[in-house]
Amino acid sequence: MIADISSLELAGGVSMPSIGLGTWPMRGYEAAAAVLSALDVGYRRIDTAENYENEDAVGKALAQSRLHRDEIFVTTKFNKQWHSTQGVRQALENSLDRLGLEYVDLFLIHWPNPQQNTYVEAFTELGKLVDEGKIRAAGVSNFKPYQLQNVLDSGLVPALNQIQVDPERQSVDWQGFNTEHGVRTESYSPLGRKKSGLLSHPALVRIAQAHGKSSAQVTLRWHVQSGRAAAPKSADQRRQSENLDIFDFQLTQAEMAAINAMDTGAGPFTDSDEFGH
Repeated sequence: MIADISSLELAGGVSMPSIGLGTWPMRGYEAAAAVLSALDVGYRRIDTAENYENEDAVGKALAQSRLHRDEIFVTTKFNKQWHSTQGVRQALENSLDRLGLEYVDLFLIHWPNPQQNTYVEAFTELGKLVDEGKIRAAGVSNFKPYQLQNVLDSGLVPALNQIQVDPERQSVDWQGFNTEHGVRTESYSPLGRKKSGLLSHPALVRIAQAHGKSSAQVTLRWHVQSGRAAAPKSADQRRQSENLDIFDFQLTQAEMAAINAMDTGAGPFTDSDEFGH
């Protein structure tokens, strides 16, 4: 029997769909159309951010959807200018206004920006917003283990750390630290960065052929079967449907090991000690 991993539980007891729609770098009509298309084919989680400049488009799509608000899990993220007690509250107000919502399900610090060094203060305020019911869960993105440790030292546990993970760059140390401390890992760019050629890797092609699936489906199945959430971006409804159709098969231990063995650390990577917004 195939276990149901279509949803994952976050620290604090909040459940979120394991596969969501990533919306960067779509904007305007393209973003709204992609979200509506995704909701039509069965997506129930949408990932956006202040810095994507598409929260308004996502909000329009949500308003046009016939789904009830509590059927859709919405994640958004805020920039470094709001890394303060009052700033976090202003960031939430701004995002809610652009999205046209009364609450978000998951609110993330988008980048730690250690040079500014106010991310712990920001996360402390996120914890208060959870307690007040203004957001359902609070998390971080692009946090290295030492940065996450600084948050943990404040007595708070982020529900999730959204980081770059794909078969060729698995960030094993980051993932291990997340898991050790009860922080769920979510993979962005889960199918590899643009033009990486990841999906033509012989191991993925072989496994895909064995299951009658695509390399992308095998890769997403590997993510969720490993306990990670993932948010692949796609504006194409056929590809959206394909990305969501990963819950009717299961990778064997040998297949999981073969994909794990692909980790080379290759490909583009943005260092959160050096970059942030």
